[in-house]
Amino acid sequence: MLRTILKRVVQAIPVLFVVITVTFILTRLIPGDPALTMLGPQATAQAVEALRERLGLNLPLWQQFIDYILGVFQGDFGWSTSYNTDVMPLILSRLPATLSITLTSLVIAVIIGIPIGVESALKQNTWFDYVFMVLALVGVSMPIFWLGLMLVLTFSVNMGLLPSMGMGSMANGIGDVISHMVLPVFCLATIPTSTIARISRSSMLDTIGSDYIKSLRSRGIRETAVIWKHAFKNALPPIVTVLGMQLASAFTGAILTESIFSWPGIGTLIVNAVNSRDYSLIQGTVLFTAVVFVVVNLIVDIVYTLINPRVSYEGGGQD
Repeated sequence: MLRTILKRVVQAIPVLFVVITVTFILTRLIPGDPALTMLGPQATAQAVEALRERLGLNLPLWQQFIDYILGVFQGDFGWSTSYNTDVMPLILSRLPATLSITLTSLVIAVIIGIPIGVESALKQNTWFDYVFMVLALVGVSMPIFWLGLMLVLTFSVNMGLLPSMGMGSMANGIGDVISHMVLPVFCLATIPTSTIARISRSSMLDTIGSDYIKSLRSRGIRETAVIWKHAFKNALPPIVTVLGMQLASAFTGAILTESIFSWPGIGTLIVNAVNSRDYSLIQGTVLFTAVVFVVVNLIVDIVYTLINPRVSYEGGGQD
């Protein structure tokens, strides 16, 4: 197990290096001058040039890149020019807000998606199966930004039932925070719920049609035990894999969701960084998101090995 983890960590190093390189290049292609953006259009040429020199923007690109790489290896992710603080503490301060809606949306996706998928498999080709699989297809197909705007228009603007902006405050009670979470969490949970339901159905169909499940039923074992103790256990590996992918996708999908609902998380931070040409903050948030992807994939590999010991990641096959 330890060997597998170390192998995955080593494999992640070139991936993260590519992410850093591509992000560095793309940030430099963003139109506009960060120094001019900070000082405003009324700033003199001398003031802009002085700020560019202080930020190191007057150096050749290759030197800026090397300086950034060396800083990352030393734990220095740069200085945010728009927030006037170190990048990593700023990202970490926004992390709880993002995790609150991403993890909540995934919990809801698991609680709703898995039972619907299992029940659809057991009631294959019935009205229940058709209705919920159509709804799952619609849920997967809806763009997050469109769904978010429709939710705001319906429940906030037209009906006035739920707030559409901000995170709320514990000073106003837990109800205020929950009411602010409802719309962004619903928006973010739609795609994971639909995806998990579809994968659960597909995986369960493959499992309940196998010979050993038929053998268990012929021995008179209770149907509940056959489905949840035996069939579901063997159908779980694909679901775990998809769940890990949905966790990473929900984390990045929060960029759009947080922008729509003005949720003060990492997604909003990225948008503000792009708008203000804050190179260090853009690079830091993208690198942080890439690390989240790598860590999630590593956790999925470990969990997959635990629930399905027949899979050998060392040998790339089955024992």
